[in-house]
Formats: sequence, C-alpha cells, structure tokens
Amino acid sequence: MVKRVQIETAVFPVAGRGTRFLPATKASPKEMLPVVDKPLIQYAVEEALAAGARRLVFVTGSSKRAIEDHFDSDQELEKLLESQGKSDLLKQLRSVLPSYATCIYIRQPAPLGLGHAVLCARPAVGNEPFFVHLADDLIDAEVPCLKQMAAVHRTKGGSVIGCETVPHSDTDKYGIVEVAGRAGPVQLMRSIVEKPKPSAAPSNLAVVGRYLLTPAIFDHLEHIGHGAGGEIQLTDGIASLMKEESVYAYRFNGVRYDCGNKLGYLEANVAFGLAHPQLGDAFKAHLIRLAATLAPKKSARTQGRPRKM
Repeated sequence: MVKRVQIETAVFPVAGRGTRFLPATKASPKEMLPVVDKPLIQYAVEEALAAGARRLVFVTGSSKRAIEDHFDSDQELEKLLESQGKSDLLKQLRSVLPSYATCIYIRQPAPLGLGHAVLCARPAVGNEPFFVHLADDLIDAEVPCLKQMAAVHRTKGGSVIGCETVPHSDTDKYGIVEVAGRAGPVQLMRSIVEKPKPSAAPSNLAVVGRYLLTPAIFDHLEHIGHGAGGEIQLTDGIASLMKEESVYAYRFNGVRYDCGNKLGYLEANVAFGLAHPQLGDAFKAHLIRLAATLAPKKSARTQGRPRKM
C-alpha cells in the first residue's frame, strides 16, 4: 500500500544546454527564456507551488547561475524601485519566490540523462513522493497540471505520469505508454518505452514533462544502468518501478506548448500574450492588423467579376 501524503518537494532538472536555441542559450539557460514577461522556470515554479510544493530542488549544470540569481533577492533593485515609486513592479519582484518556499541547488556532475538528474536529487527529496517538472513543457491549464496529478495521487496512490496523445508519426520523440482498462483520464500503465519508431510504438499516448513519483523510483534508477543514448533514462526507471507498484497515466486538462523547440516557443508567446491582462487587447489588435497584411489579395482582374453559377 502506497502512503498518500501532501507533496512538498518539486524537482526541476535544468542541467541541459538548450542547443536548439543557440546562440540565445550560449550564456543564458534555456529555462530563463521569457514567455512574454516571465522566464519558463518561473512558470514551472509557480505551478509547483500551486500544487502544494514548498521545497524546490534545482538539478543544475554549468552556465546555470542565472536561475539561482533569479530566485534570489535583489535588495539593491528593490530599493531602486521603491525610491522611484514603482510599487507594482516592486510587488512583482518580491512575488517571484514566496517566503515559505525553499530553494536547493544540486549540481549534476555530468550530462548522464534525465534519470540521472532525478537520482541526483535523492538527498534533498528523502523518502516521500515528489514532483518532477520539465520547464520546456509549458502547460496552460485552469487547474495547474501538477495540482491535477496530486489529486489523482490522493485517490489512487502510486506514481502518476502526465500524458497526452500525439501523432503516430511523432512517437520517436517521446516516451510512449501502453495502458490497461477503460478509456478515461486515469489509466493503469502496462508498459513504457523510450522514443519507439512509429511502427513499433505500443500507442500514441506520450509522456510529457510532468511526473509525480514515489521514492521507490530512486532504487530503480540506481540499478537500471545506461539505456538509450548511453544515458540513465527516467523512462527505464519507471518501467522497472511498474514491476513493484502501480503507475498511472494521466491525461491532463490543459494545452501544452513544447518550448523545447522554436515553433512551440513562439506559439506559447502568442497564446500567453493574448491572455496577458495588460497587453492582451493591444496584442490582439496588432495580430489582426498583421493578418490583414498577410491575407492574399484579389487581383484587379478578378475583383468585381460575377461568380459562376
């Protein structure tokens, strides 16, 4: 029987170099790329806090100091904003990290895969269930995705994996799961495989960057060895964990933007820009004007010509 508890720890693997966004990520972490006016990592932290997390564990690599600086206080900047009477900006700055939250930074010594990054967090996590959040996957949801998954855990116990259907042609880009039982948002997982070719994929239900894992995962990650790409794969650890306890696939409510690629990142900026409380209306008007300039124009020869019956 898996103990159901409040999830207080969220792990953020942020050691990747973000090569798809070079040269923008040469000296700045990809997690610091802004969507409108907040970096991706802040959206990730806000989602974890909304789900009840209080201990934030960042598994970092080289060139990631900007993440630490972002969540640290800046007394000099706060005094400057206060002296200029910019109370709204001061409030936003101070709300980046609530006082009740604790940040822990752990260095991943080598790029040995997502499973290894999660394993590095073991000393900070302890013997309780925890979240894993990949900031690349930005999910716009009325109820934050991790909060949805915490509710599933309270009902079912075990580990919960965030999933969504993808085109069959894209299965080689994701971990793909096979589920049992009736169709629905929560299904028991039967198998999971890392990036299978479409012809070999057990389904088109893909794992996205949200996990709620029990501490039993750590022992499995320690013993599975290296998998695809010579890395310690979290997918392989979950496959091993499934032999010991129930793991559930959860089809979350919300829209995911894959900010690990440029097109998905641009789509996220448009969506969040339109929803921005101060900028949304003006941005929408701009897009309408832009769309008008891009629309195909009728030639003078066809304008006014009667339609054929």
